[in-house]
Amino acid sequence: MFDSFYISGIKKGNERALESVIDKYSSYVCTIARNTLGRSVTHEDIEEIASDVFLALWENAENIRNDSLKAYLGRTAHNMALNRLRKLCEMLPLEEAAAVSDNKNVEEFVISEEEKKLVQNAILSMGSPDREIFIRYYYNSETSADVAANTGLTEAAVKHRLARGREKLRQNIIKEGYVLENY
Repeated sequence: MFDSFYISGIKKGNERALESVIDKYSSYVCTIARNTLGRSVTHEDIEEIASDVFLALWENAENIRNDSLKAYLGRTAHNMALNRLRKLCEMLPLEEAAAVSDNKNVEEFVISEEEKKLVQNAILSMGSPDREIFIRYYYNSETSADVAANTGLTEAAVKHRLARGREKLRQNIIKEGYVLENY
């Protein structure tokens, strides 16, 4: 009931209505972002995502139905967190950059980077929830129990999807002409 009141106020440009929504839903939005991203980000990253969610609400209030505020905020927080996760997966870790400067064979490093990009692209092309499971498990170092708790699946289902997904990745990588010993 109050959500429709808040939405109407935001549509009219009432900043106090937006402040009320932020007060009411900020912990909800932060929880969704944290559950989507896992332990791989800082508190500041979560706050930034929450700010972006409320900015999106302010900018898109005209398109929101009066009865769907919580759903809009949850969906937007989840999507923004997934976008942040994708960006994190594309970044080159510092230890890999340091490996090149430690007289590691540059050719081996380039091949290794090609393989990693191939694997990352294959994971990012997976459907949901498999993509999220792989990112949480392999990039965020979450346990299968943590992944299960954060995705609403059973631990057995998570382990099954990981095994099935690894085989699919292996087959896709072989099709590309790579023979990967570690995958």
